[in-house]
Amino acid sequence: MAVRKTKIGLVAGGLGAYWPQFPELLPQLQASARRVSERFSALDCEVVDVGFISDPHEGAAAAERLRLADCDLIVGFLTTYMTASMLVPVAQRSGAPVLLLNLQPTEAMDHASFDTGAWLAYCGACPLPEMANAFERCGIAFRSVSGYVEDERAWTRIERWIKAAGVRAAFRHGRHGLLGHLYPGMMDVSTDPTLVSAQLGGHVEILEIDDLRVRVEKVTSSETDARLTEASEIFTLDDSVKPDDLRWACQVSVGLDRLVEDFQLDTLAYYHRGLDGETHERVAAGMILGASLLTARGIPAAGEYELRTSLAMLVMDRLGAGGSFTELQALNFRDNVVEMGHDGPAHLAISSAKPLLRGLGIYHGKRGWGVSVEFDVAHGPVTCLGLGQLRDGSFRLIASEGEVVPGPLLQIGNTTSRVDFGQDPGEWTDAWSASGVAHHWALGTGHRVAELRAVADLLSLDLQVIQ
Repeated sequence: MAVRKTKIGLVAGGLGAYWPQFPELLPQLQASARRVSERFSALDCEVVDVGFISDPHEGAAAAERLRLADCDLIVGFLTTYMTASMLVPVAQRSGAPVLLLNLQPTEAMDHASFDTGAWLAYCGACPLPEMANAFERCGIAFRSVSGYVEDERAWTRIERWIKAAGVRAAFRHGRHGLLGHLYPGMMDVSTDPTLVSAQLGGHVEILEIDDLRVRVEKVTSSETDARLTEASEIFTLDDSVKPDDLRWACQVSVGLDRLVEDFQLDTLAYYHRGLDGETHERVAAGMILGASLLTARGIPAAGEYELRTSLAMLVMDRLGAGGSFTELQALNFRDNVVEMGHDGPAHLAISSAKPLLRGLGIYHGKRGWGVSVEFDVAHGPVTCLGLGQLRDGSFRLIASEGEVVPGPLLQIGNTTSRVDFGQDPGEWTDAWSASGVAHHWALGTGHRVAELRAVADLLSLDLQVIQ
């Protein structure tokens, strides 16, 4: 799937009173600004560079250009001292989060040879407290990165903000499908769609099982054959897979693709109970293959009507972590690991090996049959991410970092991983459960808490980390 590029608005500046005093200063600062713009473009961003400002009038003009550009993140590059009046309008008018950069030309000055003009090129730190104070008093959220132009530590921190801005944009522009109905009795997973739009932005599209059924019925035999070929290349087929069940899952998969395309969906959460093998039950039972393929393409799909988990999966996917539909399975006190996974859709891109399709005669707690995806998440660092909801309706990000380790796994058509959180599995489970997380979440690769702190900041959400 072609993901929308994060749009970065860039403005650099310095105090114009310096230019006639130090003729070589402005060209040096403009060269640094060009280099910073190049590095942003290399991060696969769309960069709206409004140039270099030298006074409040130019700042106001830049603010208007950036307002019209509708950026996901505004970056103000403090190349030397500049007054807060030059950047406050930019932050106020854009409506986007603002990141201030203090990146001096090199690691340190050459004190023996530097005069005042040379020093001023290293003076971007000077206005940073002024900006912070002015932003606070104007009610503007403040964040900054200090370093030097080629400082990879600084660019690692900058990239976190870029990724976080991409997540925020995915929510602002997102369309989230909610198909079917709540699994009866699951009080923890029910979500008010209006709260999603209110707190995260975007739109929740309410879908019926017939929206999918009609599209599945229109799938041609040749389209199903093509999806069968694709599935055979992507998955290892267990002997338990029945040819008719696999063919039906492929037909449903093509129908799911059309549903996503027709409604322009960025995520999908679904569940339908059905009865006695009628058409709607057959459609719902055949969704796992297609939902997994969608998830691997960057359109997270979650079963059991788990809207908040499909949103958490979207966060992890946009951070490059995958994000697979997950719940607790069992605790292994002998090996000190938590076993977690789920039947249903999985993020194929983070499988430790070629994923398996297993035939199922029964799903636990759900009527149906067909094929299900089975794999272990890639071994190494992982992060669990849930989108919890509190008593007042507010959302909260809940995260915990661990490591997927090898060992015996269930072979029942579920994704299953053994996660070592570096503590007693029972204590971790108690702390995780007490956080307000629902009983599903996203499991993604890599340790992502540092990135999630930036995401929480830009989304104005609390982040609770279970150590």
